[in-house]
Amino acid sequence: MHQTDSLPAIVSTIALAPAAAISVQGLHKHYGKLVAVRGIDFTVQPGELFGLIGPDGAGKTTTFHILGGVMEATAGDVSVLERSPRDARLVTGYLTQQFSLYLDLSVDENLQYAAGLRQVPETAFQQRRTKYLRLMELDRFGDRLAGQLSGGMKQKLALCCALIAQPQVLLLDEPTTGVDPVSRREFWDVLAELSAEGMTIVVATPYLDEAERCNRIALMYDGQIQQIGTPAELRASLGLHRLVVRTPELDATEQVLTQATGDEIADVQLFGDRLDVLVPHLQHGETHLRHLLQQQQLPKPDIEAAEPTLENVFVTRLRQQGGTSQCLEFPRSRGGHRENFECKIENSKFKTQNSKFKIEPSHAISACNLNRVFGNFQAVKHVNLHVQYGEIFGLLGANGAGKTTTIKMLCGLLGASDGEVSLGGETDLRSAALRRRIGYMSQKFTLYDDLTIVQNLEFYSGVYGVPSKLRREKIDWVLATCGLVGQEDMLTGQLPGGWKQRVAFGASVLHEPDILFLDEPTSGVDPVARRQFWKLINDFARNGTAILVTTHYLEEAEQCNRMSFLVAGEIAAEGSPSELKAAQPGQLLEIVVDRPQAASNLLKHHLEPWRVSIFADRLHLVLDNPNQELASVRSLLTTHHLTLHSLRRIPFSLEDAFIGIVQRAQGQL
Repeated sequence: MHQTDSLPAIVSTIALAPAAAISVQGLHKHYGKLVAVRGIDFTVQPGELFGLIGPDGAGKTTTFHILGGVMEATAGDVSVLERSPRDARLVTGYLTQQFSLYLDLSVDENLQYAAGLRQVPETAFQQRRTKYLRLMELDRFGDRLAGQLSGGMKQKLALCCALIAQPQVLLLDEPTTGVDPVSRREFWDVLAELSAEGMTIVVATPYLDEAERCNRIALMYDGQIQQIGTPAELRASLGLHRLVVRTPELDATEQVLTQATGDEIADVQLFGDRLDVLVPHLQHGETHLRHLLQQQQLPKPDIEAAEPTLENVFVTRLRQQGGTSQCLEFPRSRGGHRENFECKIENSKFKTQNSKFKIEPSHAISACNLNRVFGNFQAVKHVNLHVQYGEIFGLLGANGAGKTTTIKMLCGLLGASDGEVSLGGETDLRSAALRRRIGYMSQKFTLYDDLTIVQNLEFYSGVYGVPSKLRREKIDWVLATCGLVGQEDMLTGQLPGGWKQRVAFGASVLHEPDILFLDEPTSGVDPVARRQFWKLINDFARNGTAILVTTHYLEEAEQCNRMSFLVAGEIAAEGSPSELKAAQPGQLLEIVVDRPQAASNLLKHHLEPWRVSIFADRLHLVLDNPNQELASVRSLLTTHHLTLHSLRRIPFSLEDAFIGIVQRAQGQL
């Protein structure tokens, strides 16, 4: 009798269970003999924010093409909202890696065109246009042609076009490449709000700090899904602990620990002022590490335990699958150029006693009171900086902060309105001899799309004066490092963005420059390739090259020895990554509540919005005076019937520090 009575309830429960918004079963896709996707299975629930994460060439974009209804699967079953992807296209928003904009139309005309295709009513269009352009800080540029926007602004406009129809399913293939950290965080807060309203979102991103915001993540490699879970589940499954090691002898310590990797030490990664070391056993690993350094008579390190990152999980899983490769040693000329500058290099010290910013011959790069005016607009205001040989210096800022303009003036590609610049002790920046000592990788690709990969490399070898007898060896090094051996006759324009970036980097260092400018070198590059990039960058720095780099990815900016934050053309802060994080006022808190989106909206209404950010099922909150302000936060949540499950203090990341510094500085403008 009991079983009979309960049967209708069970049937009712099953009947009411929502169908998956996206269902993928046994998906295969072949391009001739090339197998891009090898039988993947996953489901995405209605309102879920789902991440598809993998290295370049993993099959992510092919999967997106199939989900978006623009490509047929070779085999398998795929449904979107219980329809075929092709039949669901009108309720699916899809942002591809390539800009889907009309460059000869204005911002408003692009939005109107996208809205017209999706039959958006005029009233709804005007409301959404205002909302999204304001969010993306494009509301002042409605009349500007899309072709005249910066790369980051184009990406923001493409996002607006994808959202203008309020689709039920949103597919985003690396949507924030080239977008600065402030705008990126704001955009992910928008995604969280759309998800809370019921929109189903699938996103691919090379930035694993962004992946932390997804409800679930699928790790994809070589056309297969290796693991699916929440960010917390994936970190817990790693089975490794992270030790943050600080020491005045970073290079020597890294060398000792890297040689000892094995059963006791799983991974070692160098950052600008620290090492991250993964160990299977926390206490035993720390003891073993200290013993190794003591044996080599290295200074006693400062060691603290920290939670593993998603990047740790990603790299470890790919390494287990054989998906990572060793960095090959760069084939330097006999003796290299380090000997010429050894007297000027003070690795790992980088003293700042010359802080009055006068031009010093011993500095590789110097700028004193640098200004640049375009008409009535002052893009760069009184910038002072110096970079020593063997140093990696980061120039960071939001889109439009003046980074690229500053780099162009430092390179001699753009004249300064006022101020002094010195490179390698020389002030004649157009000197042919000086230019042969400089490497430059621009934000826009510096390669010729209609030449093959090897033709591009041969061209740059000739431009930079690489001796003929050394060219083949150096070109072979670029091909091997990029994983393009056997594909050197491919047209460069056919390369995905990540691979093109790798070749462009190789071209910029063929001549072993003394001074290297890298303007967003890893934009759109996956975490494994990014790690290889930075191993190479660190190797060039160790051999005496002065490196100035810009990046929107603050986790990789931790690799810099020192950095400056630019806000509206002015330097707002400078120091090492640790110094900048330690200088942040107040405290960063992690809050777990029963309704995170409602709590986020509430707190943003009562606090400056940048202080609140949603990370999947929890919030990050910046309070300048937590002892006084926490009581008000608790009371506010309680008054609005929001249950606070847990609250803990967590350390500032460099991105947190950047956003705080930028927002405070902009508030004073």
